[in-house]
Amino acid sequence: MAHVLPMAKRVEVVSHLVEGAGIRPTSRLTEVCKPAILALLLRVGEGCERLHNRLVRDVDCRTVQVDEIWSYVQKKEARVKPGDSPEVGEAYVFVGMASASKLVISYRVGKRDEANTSAFIKDLRSRLVSVPQLYSDGWAPYVAAVGSSFAGSVDYAQVVKRYNRKARKDDDHRYEPPRDPFITKTPVFGVPDMKAASTSHIERQNLTIRMHIRRFTRLCNGFSKRLPHHKAAVALHMAFYNFCRPHEAHRVTPAMEAGLADHVWSVEELVTAVLAEAPGEPPKPRALRLPEPPAGAPTAPARALPNGRGWLRVVDGGKGSAAPAPAPAQGPNPAAPVATPDGGQGPIHEVVERGSTQLDLLAWKPKPRKPVQLSLFGEPEK
Repeated sequence: MAHVLPMAKRVEVVSHLVEGAGIRPTSRLTEVCKPAILALLLRVGEGCERLHNRLVRDVDCRTVQVDEIWSYVQKKEARVKPGDSPEVGEAYVFVGMASASKLVISYRVGKRDEANTSAFIKDLRSRLVSVPQLYSDGWAPYVAAVGSSFAGSVDYAQVVKRYNRKARKDDDHRYEPPRDPFITKTPVFGVPDMKAASTSHIERQNLTIRMHIRRFTRLCNGFSKRLPHHKAAVALHMAFYNFCRPHEAHRVTPAMEAGLADHVWSVEELVTAVLAEAPGEPPKPRALRLPEPPAGAPTAPARALPNGRGWLRVVDGGKGSAAPAPAPAQGPNPAAPVATPDGGQGPIHEVVERGSTQLDLLAWKPKPRKPVQLSLFGEPEK
């Protein structure tokens, strides 16, 4: 007859794992053998994935930051041989976090390639209900993935930090003082707020992951030997972080701040819930709505494009990536023609919002030009 760990012992094992203890230290502290701990980790990790799919959905947030954190399974990528298993080598963790509530909305473990990037962004899109301000690093596949999944309903920018890559005797270039310019911000889709564009929150989240999951600690022997256990450890940490660990900035858990929970879960409550969690369907994408403007700010006109292709919006060009609007016409006549970017003239609307001018592109007409009489014999001499 197989031995079954009592609930108190299960809670004790999980409590050590989520606080950064490895398998061997947990075995010594709890007097539970390593195979039993690994078996429990797999069960709890699978339950945490199902719990995340059921509870973390319909998230209403304005700013989302995404990033990838490096890890590996069994051996580093440089030592992978052609006959090794596909599970061996680098195993990045893609993480998408709401900047305001610090909630981990979506995560995915896999190779840092286009397929996993696309699947991660697709899962992130399916859990949102409003058009987000999305910020990421310069990983190129993000552009195609965001464009395919959000289809115009996103304000997306890339934030690239440049470190010195010149040859050195040591490998401490990532800790050197910043270069000039250190940060380069590039708008990609929509009209992102370039002043607020940042990846600092998600990079701080990477530190939290490394401190709470022993498998991510650098230069140690606690790295994962099998991919299923690696994924289970990540899923356990994400559930513990969202529902059990109060955030220092909010003094409540990220799930409470995001409105997904009404109290701080205990580890026992988490273990009980995930072991009883039944398999369910992952969330499906819903039509995204525009976020509500701040209190006191006027509502900008907007219209949804057909077939879910995004929104046609009147935005403030001073905060986004759009080109600056032309200056308002001088004089009492608000419909006087003004110069357009291509040198022509066209009427403008009399409504000017937030200091910008909205051009009527459909009513644009070419600038009338005076006839010029050309002389076949040149200009007369004076």
